[in-house]
Amino acid sequence: MTNFLPALHEGHAPITLQTLFKDALEAYDDWEEGMPEPIVSFEDKVLPVSAVFEWMRPCTDLMPANMIGIVTDRLTKPWSGAGPLDAMTFSTAARVMSILVRRRLRRFGRGSIEAFADRFSHPMHSVPSPSPDSAGSRSARL
Repeated sequence: MTNFLPALHEGHAPITLQTLFKDALEAYDDWEEGMPEPIVSFEDKVLPVSAVFEWMRPCTDLMPANMIGIVTDRLTKPWSGAGPLDAMTFSTAARVMSILVRRRLRRFGRGSIEAFADRFSHPMHSVPSPSPDSAGSRSARL
């Protein structure tokens, strides 16, 4: 499903993947309880945020400071990085976010794009319209 995403090069992600990761973080941040897993789009294809987080697990690039808050706000323990600037790699953020997505999906059921699609894949139940013969016999019985 993610084979259309650009590959990492020796642990480094192209800017398009970093932007997609930011989109996935923001979609997660907007995810309301009980709703299906959020999706993001990349080159006219949609994928669940969990796929983006999994794809970025090997990325050793440092995350920009403006993205770190979305991740650290979700932690139950305060984040303290090893460096003087409290740096976080995309890999660390991806691992944390993958766990958070799995926990939420487990808590609220399937909740993925497939569950959302299932809602619309079943034919609508319609009430059959009465035939002219049955309408006449019905009024005759009343």
